[in-house]
Amino acid sequence: MAKTLYDKLWDDHLVKQRDDGSCLIYIDRQLLHEVTSPQAFEGLKLAGRQPWRLDANVATPDHNVPTDKAEREQGVAGIRDEVSRLQVQTLDDNCRDFGVVEFTINDERQGIVHVVGPEQGLTLPGMTVVCGDSHTATHGAFGCLAHGIGTSEVEHVLATQCLVQKKSKNMLVRVEGVLGAGVTSKDVVLAIIGKIGTAGGNGHAIEFGGQVFRDMSMEGRMTVCNMAIEAGARVGMVAVDEKTIEYFRGKPYAPKGETWDAAVAYWKTLTSDADAHFDTVVELDGASILPQVSWGTSPEMVVPVTATVPTLADAKDEVQRNSFTRAYQYMGLAAGQPITDIKLDRVFIGSCTNSRIEDLRAAAAVRASTRSSSPPALNGASRAAPCAWP
Repeated sequence: MAKTLYDKLWDDHLVKQRDDGSCLIYIDRQLLHEVTSPQAFEGLKLAGRQPWRLDANVATPDHNVPTDKAEREQGVAGIRDEVSRLQVQTLDDNCRDFGVVEFTINDERQGIVHVVGPEQGLTLPGMTVVCGDSHTATHGAFGCLAHGIGTSEVEHVLATQCLVQKKSKNMLVRVEGVLGAGVTSKDVVLAIIGKIGTAGGNGHAIEFGGQVFRDMSMEGRMTVCNMAIEAGARVGMVAVDEKTIEYFRGKPYAPKGETWDAAVAYWKTLTSDADAHFDTVVELDGASILPQVSWGTSPEMVVPVTATVPTLADAKDEVQRNSFTRAYQYMGLAAGQPITDIKLDRVFIGSCTNSRIEDLRAAAAVRASTRSSSPPALNGASRAAPCAWP
């Protein structure tokens, strides 16, 4: 029977299925951080349990670490906020007590958990990857089945290396064509969310396919899969290709020698079969996607940079009209206002959606160009800096 990529990954990790549809799946990698792990470790202590498979779990402080160099050099003691400091110290203590590998605050490998996993080769194609963070879907860019979990599930995975789940439906989002100048992966996924809405992917695992995603860098694919959660899906993924395989060559935790060759042979099977069935198919023309701006308080409140803030007449129903009204007030915008007239006071760069070195270099290039000259015109309109959903 023809299978989607999601079907293949699910079946490869299925331990048991009950008549009610609940399933037990095996988890290859759990990434831990300081926010959702304390209660999980405490649960193990109270039950007198040890992690079932230590080498399948890796931790790093992420959400509560300072970015100031002087503070970072002081280690945990340099974290000024008392609660944040306690969380990071608790992670250190738990990892030491249970023997879990941790990239501590001053380890050169420490970083955003969804960046650390792939760049170290802890995330690999074909894996099931979980983390107590909703944007774990990021790892699906590498042909993984990856999603966020809650604190009680973090404990369950530590104790059993398995997780109770129900299988999702399959959705294919196909974007063909070639992107125009200045259009990035973030623009693509915002255009998708603008089309299907923040509930469009509910109950589905999304596979992103088509020329646009084949042409993207691995970092770009990570951005798209990261935001699958903003489209209502728990899972986003891209099929494995040569670009995926080359990304992992030489990574610290990637296979070596004959094991590498065997892994690559398996990774090459991680694509949807040509005649696989998808429950839902969404198609966009990549060439028609312009730079996107999320103007409101939800990722689905997004329009091209050449457009205007939608009016109440553009709303599809009373619920959306109320949402628009609240967004106008919160954002300080007027209905019908040109997007290019919106003044930006702050630009934040570095969330887990866009925090790879490629993203920082792109931002630096834009900054350098604005120092020397005005930004280039786009279809006759000046280009506003994207204020997209972080």
